[in-house]
Amino acid sequence: MKQALVHRTDERVGVVVADLAERGFRVDVPAQERSAVTEDLAARGQLTHVEEPDPFAYALVVDASAHLKGVAPDARSSGSSARKATGAVVLVGGGPGDPGLLTVAGLEAVKQADVVVYDRLAPLASLAQARPDAELVNVGKIPRGEFTPQETINALLVERAREGKHVVRLKGGDNFVFGRGGEEWLACADAGVPVTLVPGVTSAVAVPALAGIPLTHRSLTQGFSVVSGHVPPGDPRCTVDWRSLATGGLTIVVLMGVANLRAIAGELQRHGLAPTTPAACIADGATPTQRHVVTPLADLADAVARGGLEPPAITVIGDVVTALGGADG
Repeated sequence: MKQALVHRTDERVGVVVADLAERGFRVDVPAQERSAVTEDLAARGQLTHVEEPDPFAYALVVDASAHLKGVAPDARSSGSSARKATGAVVLVGGGPGDPGLLTVAGLEAVKQADVVVYDRLAPLASLAQARPDAELVNVGKIPRGEFTPQETINALLVERAREGKHVVRLKGGDNFVFGRGGEEWLACADAGVPVTLVPGVTSAVAVPALAGIPLTHRSLTQGFSVVSGHVPPGDPRCTVDWRSLATGGLTIVVLMGVANLRAIAGELQRHGLAPTTPAACIADGATPTQRHVVTPLADLADAVARGGLEPPAITVIGDVVTALGGADG
């Protein structure tokens, strides 16, 4: 694989890395430019920190800040005269991670935007097709690390739209499935800012499919439930009815639950779900580093720990996990 060295990085370096990966490059970053953002990308297998790299050893050396200023030379440039006098916000679901799973409408919105406000799980390679003069704003939340408060994101969307700009809010998955899109919609509506939505392919369905797991399968189940595992069972803030999930006969899909898998598996078993029920956890779905474990429910937390799986990850519990002969690697 061709190698590229990226230097002069900032919080938007993920856009450059994703663009280079799409072009077939493996990316290195000088260790002295290590940051929370590059650490996050390295943990997800998207770049490597290298001590004192030799620029002459690389097929391509990229100045990240210059790359972002000159990105997408073939993208349309609408200029200020083409911008609407009144700004607007478009909430765009970016899909599970693979840029190819961003919808046609979503990509078109990115191409036309004056401002793109994006998350770390958005299909960052698509930002290479933004206009050269577009403002790219990284508001990603790194697990147990840097984050932008939701209130700040809401205010940013409203502020840029009030400046007469066409603003795209690009998220991973679908904005209305644990994406806080409803809050962003209301913030815009309350401020009198026009807001529309481009739905995205939700990771809750797409990632299991990419791992060879159908969420429904004739004779096994007639439906599935998608829940958040961010708040563990027993916590006063938890509103998930784990008893109903354990006895309902539906496939259970848990998002944001890696840290609480032991408690979740224990609660489901306490309410009668068999310890031998097949379960799978898929990390970094729809990316080149996608990996998963398949195990009985009783062993799920230990298997995930042994496999080194970390967020973002989707957990699937039910007989569908092995319906096709085992999840596809």
